[in-house]
Formats: sequence, C-alpha cells, structure tokens
Amino acid sequence: MSDKNIVSIEDRIPKLKQARKKKANRRLIFYLSIFFFLIAIIVYLQSPWSEIRTIEVNGNVFLTDEYIIDESGVTEGTNIWSMNGSSVAAGMEENPVIEHASINRSFPSTVVIEVEEQPVLGYVQDEREFYPVLADGQVIQQNAQNSISNAPLITGFNEAQLTELATAMDNVRPSIFNMISEIERKDSDEEEDTLQVRLYMSDGFLVEGIADQMLDRLDYYPSIVSQLDEEDSGIIHIGVGIYFESFQKDEMEEVDIEDEIEELNEEINEENEETGNE
Repeated sequence: MSDKNIVSIEDRIPKLKQARKKKANRRLIFYLSIFFFLIAIIVYLQSPWSEIRTIEVNGNVFLTDEYIIDESGVTEGTNIWSMNGSSVAAGMEENPVIEHASINRSFPSTVVIEVEEQPVLGYVQDEREFYPVLADGQVIQQNAQNSISNAPLITGFNEAQLTELATAMDNVRPSIFNMISEIERKDSDEEEDTLQVRLYMSDGFLVEGIADQMLDRLDYYPSIVSQLDEEDSGIIHIGVGIYFESFQKDEMEEVDIEDEIEELNEEINEENEETGNE
C-alpha cells in the first residue's frame, strides 16, 4: 500500500473547482447566446427591417404590376412574416385571368409575386387599342399595344361567339395556330346558331367553314396546301368535305386528304408523347 501514489483530497479540490467553473462558464455563454439571439429576433420583428419595402412581380404580360399587387393585398410597410403566402396566392388564383400564383419572401424585406396568366387566343381592336382575348374567350380590358405576340387579330365576334370560338380553338395544334394571322366572323345564310369563320393564314390562303367543324379538321391544313399549286391562291372550304376555291379559276376543286389522315395522326401522337416526356 505504501508504494502506491496517494492524492489527497486537498490536492484534488482546486482541479474540481476549475473544471466546474469552466463548465459553468460554457453554460453561461450558451444561455447568453440564446438570450441575445431571441432579443435580436424580437428587435428585428419590431423594427422597420422586418417590414416589406419592395414588391416584385414576375411572369405577367397583360396585367400590370400595380394591378397584381393590388389584387394580392400585399402592401409595403406590412410585417413580412405576418403574410401568409399560400393564402394570398389562393386568393389571387380566384381571378379568372391568373392561372397560377405563388408568393415568396426574399430576405430581408422583399416579397416576390410570381404569376402565370392564361394563354392568349388573340386580340380584338377598338380604334387604335388592342385588347387580349384569353383562351376561355374573355377579353381583358387593358391595352396590349406594347405586348402583342404572334396571336391572331380577332374581328366581328360578340362575347358569346368569342366563348364558342375559344372552345373550338382548343383542338388546334400550336404549330397550326401560329400560322393564323387573323380570325374573322363571316356573315352567312346558315342557321343563326351556326358560327361561320374565316381564317387568314400566313401563307396567303383563306380558310372558311363552320367554326367547330372547320377547326376540328384544321390540323390537316398542311396536307391540303401540299396538294395545291404553289402559285395558286384562294379559299379552302373545310366542312363535311374539303374544297378549294381558286381566285384565278371560276371553279371549285375538291381536295382529298384521306391518305394523309393516318400519317397526320401518327405525327400528332408523336408530338403528344414528346410533350408528355417534357
């Protein structure tokens, strides 16, 4: 026993005290850090730094930034953390013009509103101003003079007819739709509830027919044109049958597209598959 090292309690007490003091200091620093962090959060939330200073709007084409901000109800000076972004976006999407909306905070004091508007069917003209017609036939009463896209000019339609036209146009492929430069309502001796339309195509041909019948078969337009003389021009009548009325000849010529239907259907299916993969 006498050969073993014996440490007296008096020698151990200073070391124990020092260890306890270090441990207590670490705890104090930890609690003080949490305390000051909470104080900093409270000060930030109560200070102007937590207020909305900037509101950005992205994705809009026809609706103005001011209109979208007013529609959202978000205002500068409001506490940025009191805003419920999902509720604001849901309220904005009740507007028929706004197809999708999202609200995001950008630290420290910016709110970003992202919107996606409905696709554009075309434009109507009132004197020198152009107003967009949405894909559901609704006319937006905001001048789109500075944002006119390749969508066609639409003339001669009332509100109900625009809705009917929009429904019929839903079946037209984008590649064909982009070839239409103007859509005109055509006066007809047919029944009053029949909507007759005339399309002005970018390659110089005109297409006429009852809206739902003609637009349902408009995907065959390239096949129809391929059977006509390049130097020829005239009106392509699309309905139960397909006829070409030449401006150079005083006769109607029937156009047969039966051989192209199967090929076109395969092309449409391929486009749909590519869109689905994307």
